[in-house]
Amino acid sequence: MELISFSQNGSTPFQLLLGHNKNILEKWASLEECLFSSNTFSSELKEEVRRTLAFHNGCEYCKAKGIPSEIIMDQRIQTAIHAADISCEKIHMSNDEFSLLKEVFTDSEISELLALICFITACQRFGALLNLGPVCQI
Repeated sequence: MELISFSQNGSTPFQLLLGHNKNILEKWASLEECLFSSNTFSSELKEEVRRTLAFHNGCEYCKAKGIPSEIIMDQRIQTAIHAADISCEKIHMSNDEFSLLKEVFTDSEISELLALICFITACQRFGALLNLGPVCQI
């Protein structure tokens, strides 16, 4: 059960928790729209990163939306998932780990990928901290 009540602002359980602060909710939703509407990465890549991070970040709400795929053939998705895993294990990437990113992505793509990873992590940590469950009573 969630640790705080749902607000009257927002359309998802996550937004209803964040909606106690309407200005933050609006800016947060705007950044989410920006990241997820970008054509830089496929929706499959974004979803695999989200699923991978959900299990690291402990958000039951996000984990309930699906487990990471077991077999991924696409190198960009594999590399993005690896970056997501690393981001949960340590604060800094080694030069070798970063070199792997640079083999697959441009600097602009790396910047966007890491922003996406950090944004998803923030969302999931917020949900986990407030005990947002897989089945919510709105």
